[in-house]
Amino acid sequence: MAIATEFKSIPRLSTGKFQQKLQSLLNPVGYLTRLASLAPDLAYMPAAGYDQPLILAYHPEAIRQLLSNSNQAFAAPGELNGIIEPLVGQQSLVSLSGDRHRQERKLIMPAFHGARMHNYGALITQIIEEELSQLKPGQAFQMQDITQKITLRTIIEVVFGVQGGDRYAPIMAMTRKILNRFTSPIANSFLFFTSLQKDLGAWSPWGSFIRDRQALDELIYAELQERRAHPDPERTDILSLLMAATDEAGNTMDDQQLRDELMLLLFAGHETTAIAMAWGTYWLHTHPEVMAKVRAEITALGENPDPMDIYRLPYLAAVCNETLRINPVAMFTFARQAVTITQLLDYSIEGGTVLMGSIYLLHQRPDLYPNPREFRPERFLERQFTPYEFMPFGGGVRRCAGEALAMVELRLGLAAIATQADLTLLDQVPVAAKRKGLVLSPATGVKMRFNGSKIYYSN
Repeated sequence: MAIATEFKSIPRLSTGKFQQKLQSLLNPVGYLTRLASLAPDLAYMPAAGYDQPLILAYHPEAIRQLLSNSNQAFAAPGELNGIIEPLVGQQSLVSLSGDRHRQERKLIMPAFHGARMHNYGALITQIIEEELSQLKPGQAFQMQDITQKITLRTIIEVVFGVQGGDRYAPIMAMTRKILNRFTSPIANSFLFFTSLQKDLGAWSPWGSFIRDRQALDELIYAELQERRAHPDPERTDILSLLMAATDEAGNTMDDQQLRDELMLLLFAGHETTAIAMAWGTYWLHTHPEVMAKVRAEITALGENPDPMDIYRLPYLAAVCNETLRINPVAMFTFARQAVTITQLLDYSIEGGTVLMGSIYLLHQRPDLYPNPREFRPERFLERQFTPYEFMPFGGGVRRCAGEALAMVELRLGLAAIATQADLTLLDQVPVAAKRKGLVLSPATGVKMRFNGSKIYYSN
């Protein structure tokens, strides 16, 4: 690439590195908004795990150059994603690089596409309906608690293929216990500051986490051993497909690889989808005209529609996309690193520089999304956005492998919530987004009251 002779200077906030880290931890939306007001396209920010400030990109063309990497100027080394290694290990997709990453992704992707999603639709619908049926008239609850139950059951039953037995409840309980550790900024700090990751015994925060993680590992390895001892070629759950997958040399994934991929799906897959479903419920109940259109579209399918017919409804899809735009769960793409000196827009990037795309700031750009804080699903019916303008699941070689499953869950979940339950939103003021671990979550969990079951399908 030809390098221009004059470049713009990449802005940075004047506050200190440690102070900015705290701001991004305690108030990430406010911090990112400050960056965007300082610079429209790129900005420096300090980030956990990196000695030097990284460059945050939120102009669609800059993100396209960064993630498509057509000129081989940027690499995506797995070691840049070490912040989540304590949860997902060293052998998951996010931790691998180069040929190993490509081979592993090639093994995994077939389990999440095509007719398999159709097969999973009925089971996901059953899970959603069973969880909604547990609500009692007059009951007040946090919607995110319900959606977490739905998506965790989906991971365990659809991905793991565990639908009963001695390990079902312990896996559920241990996963929730580990996730609940990262609900506050103080707890989040253990991921962002490695100096705090010290095992001082079972009583210490990090030591307790390590022991809980080991207990969950034992459950997963026991399931893998049982599957290998008693193979069943008729099983269609995602774990069985992963265990049977072979690479070009005929090699299968070993237990460590399978464990790490399952942990990635368990923690990244169910938490993110649960948050998106809770946000979608919030927006449906703050915009009755949107709710009415969703119900009318589903009603037009008649009684007991096929789950995948619901999945394909255009307005429902637009509602889900607008939910993921206005409240993206992931704030950033996975990191890239400049291989050599290169040019990004009108900026010179030194070799070795670490860069991330800001999904949150990209989705708030008024030049792409006029009045970006307005919830308006029609945006996604009026035009088609490129993968570098709308990217809730990241992009490039690090794009989320479980995207298809997540979208099936989200669309079927919001459809069921809209048509099978009479709910009242209890939050009296607009719900803000706060950090939960590595993602953005509704600060209140979205407070609702269940008034009773109400079927909105036509006769």
